[in-house]
Amino acid sequence: MTALIIFAILTVLLATSMPVSIALGLTVFSFLFFFTEIPMDSIALKLFTGIEKFEIMAIPFFILAGNFLTHGGVAKRMIAFATSMVGHWHGGMGLAAVVACALFAAISGSSPATVMAVGSIMIPAMVKMGYPKQFAVGPVAAAGGLGILIPPSIVMVMYAVATSGMMATGPDGEIVFSPSIGQIFIAGVVPGLILAAMYAVTTVWRAWKNGYPRLPRAGWGERFTAFRKSIWGLLLIVIIMGGIYGGIFTPTEAAAVSAVYAFVIAVFVYKDIRIRDVPKVLLTSAAMSAMLLYIITNAVMFAFILTSEQIPQHMSDWIVSLGFGKIGFLLMVNIMLLIIGMVMEPSAIILIMAPILYPIAVKLGIDPIHFGIILIVNMEIGLATPPVGLNLYVGSAISKLGLTEVSKAVIPWLLTALVFLMMITYIPEITLFLPRLMGM
Repeated sequence: MTALIIFAILTVLLATSMPVSIALGLTVFSFLFFFTEIPMDSIALKLFTGIEKFEIMAIPFFILAGNFLTHGGVAKRMIAFATSMVGHWHGGMGLAAVVACALFAAISGSSPATVMAVGSIMIPAMVKMGYPKQFAVGPVAAAGGLGILIPPSIVMVMYAVATSGMMATGPDGEIVFSPSIGQIFIAGVVPGLILAAMYAVTTVWRAWKNGYPRLPRAGWGERFTAFRKSIWGLLLIVIIMGGIYGGIFTPTEAAAVSAVYAFVIAVFVYKDIRIRDVPKVLLTSAAMSAMLLYIITNAVMFAFILTSEQIPQHMSDWIVSLGFGKIGFLLMVNIMLLIIGMVMEPSAIILIMAPILYPIAVKLGIDPIHFGIILIVNMEIGLATPPVGLNLYVGSAISKLGLTEVSKAVIPWLLTALVFLMMITYIPEITLFLPRLMGM
């Protein structure tokens, strides 16, 4: 009954088109005021202590790094490199867009930023070369979702923050600790590369089937020149991942390093951002960070209410008693998240649903790292599904196509992502191979 009351309040507030962060906050305070005797003093304290986690500092730094890279010409140099390598294949420009999205995803951490950075260059170029607009926008809108699957990823940080400190009980009664940011990051590498390859195959097949144009094969000298010009952006991947897993710095420190590095290469190396434009980039990053941190603050309170009322524990016991095995539970989770992903933003979904679903998954013997990647892949698909898919809106703005046309254009890649979701859900080794290889 308690769970029904909480989710009824939240559903009603969300149905009014109220922002998710405010709806979460009002749900918490309404429930506390009318249905509990918890003193408001403790709530005020929880509001501040809930976001005092060191890991949360990674979010504004990754956002800042992404904004410097988006405005700093890094994307166009990565696109030139990708085009020189694969542009001569069937649908070479579309394939180059997928490769560029994968490369930019490895340094930006954001899907909409990836679509904007790559799409603003590739979609007009593909149309100019003779590709239909519908084909041009499809692979970019879909592959832009790699921004949250290939590390570093802001949504991965959100999952680690949402489950941080949770000690769920496994199927044999053992205590299972929540995964760290580093574990989630490394778990996303192999799935991200596989999905990028699947998007690439879909792009080549569509282009071959429809006879879309190809670029002339680039010589090795041209490829080396493109690589040399993009090397400063590509080095950021090595710095972040190598620094974290080489034990040089933590993921949060890596985020700070990436922000400083992105500033230096954008302003002083590539010189695509002038010093007088830096305050604008800082202000944009601060606004985005404030929005996410406000959602996190209210989500922490929401998770506190769920935990204090022991709702996840009761739900996990109830689902286990119904006889749901891993297969049935994961199928139910995927269907539910795909539906929710159509109408909500990924960060909000992770912060709301992860504290609820995590203990249930652990109780059924599902590895928490594997489960986190399943959630993130669902969020990636949600970014490319109407009516609230952010990638679709960005693609629509760039291509000047309507939302309906963009939604139709992305269907082949969306079906590819659904096949991948089934693979990642029921073949855990895809996710866990690399973490286990590294002793994580």
